[in-house]
Amino acid sequence: MTNTSLNNKSIKRHDIKDKTVLIRVDYNVPMDPGTTNIADDSRILASIPQIEYLLKRNCKVILLSHLGRPNSSADTEFSMKPITVRLSELLDKPVLQIPACKGQEVENQIKQLPFKSVSMLENIRFESGETKNDHKLSRELADLADIYINDAFGVAHRAHASTEGITKHIPSYIGFLMQKELDVLGKLMSNPDRPMTSIIGGAKASDKMGVLQNLSKTVDAIIIGGGMAATFIKANGFSVGASKYENDRLLEVSDLMENDKTRAEIIIPSDVIVADRFHADANFQIADVNSIPENMIILDIGPRTSEKYTNTISGSSTVIWNGPMGVFEWKNFSSGTINVAKAIAGLKDSTTVVGGGSTADVVSKLNMNNKVTHVSTGGGATLTYLEGKTLPAVEAIVKDD
Repeated sequence: MTNTSLNNKSIKRHDIKDKTVLIRVDYNVPMDPGTTNIADDSRILASIPQIEYLLKRNCKVILLSHLGRPNSSADTEFSMKPITVRLSELLDKPVLQIPACKGQEVENQIKQLPFKSVSMLENIRFESGETKNDHKLSRELADLADIYINDAFGVAHRAHASTEGITKHIPSYIGFLMQKELDVLGKLMSNPDRPMTSIIGGAKASDKMGVLQNLSKTVDAIIIGGGMAATFIKANGFSVGASKYENDRLLEVSDLMENDKTRAEIIIPSDVIVADRFHADANFQIADVNSIPENMIILDIGPRTSEKYTNTISGSSTVIWNGPMGVFEWKNFSSGTINVAKAIAGLKDSTTVVGGGSTADVVSKLNMNNKVTHVSTGGGATLTYLEGKTLPAVEAIVKDD
């Protein structure tokens, strides 16, 4: 996948006037538990420039997304209806909710719609063939429109019917959001301003090993936090008390830290905040990594580690952040994440990219969105890209260029 092939498949490079356009968007937004209230509409907001671009060109716009992990169409809590209502408010124009996403009735309904209209198909994951990349479903989706745009970076790592299979049956292009994500991440991995620091958190080292191994060849420093820090501390020869760690990854982690051929310095915690149980109101204390009590678990990085990490961040020209430093949702174990976030927000002339659902939530809760260069809409997709792997949904569009 080259920049040329990406640019050639950008929707801006093609005549789309008076077309019926199916856009795969990522409206998998968080909802307030037990309600139909949208907790964060930033993904919906981010899609509006692409929709308005199409409307100005007299297009008929059909939107397609998934929401959650429904078992079937009987899971009405995963209906796109609340998303449709919010989108209508943001666009200040009616958005039609279509009660299905395939079939003759849906085709007929779309044909009767006027140009410059916007409609929303029902949750694509109500269809069992979606995640199986079913050929028949891909064909039925393609039959709904003249052209297809993929603007859902968050699922670009999925070879599903609505992301990969459909491209075999309809002229397919890359949307504004997808293009921006690929441009930003592409520059980070090919021509970053230095020093470059990557901050990686998360529950398991195994989930991030591919990313860490790839980044270690590119970045200057890798900062380790989150639950996975326990595996790194253990691999460094220290006891981690009652903390969970991945015994089968210790050798791999040790090799990563000791590999002279890697460019990056791997920086791990020197002190941590430990608790007597996994609970918001647990008793807690600060402990050096060489003296973690046997009955306690690591729930955050400690103050000396926070200072060490923020000093590294402050001297960086490029920063990638994926994963909180501790259990950010609980006040007593949020200080490490907050300190890292503030250090990133304080950078004035640096490129700062935040990726991953939980990390993006942190930035949003701290009202930092306008203080970082880019908040990626991808979780797994961002990690797949940083791991150096191809994104099936993107590859499917550019491969025939």
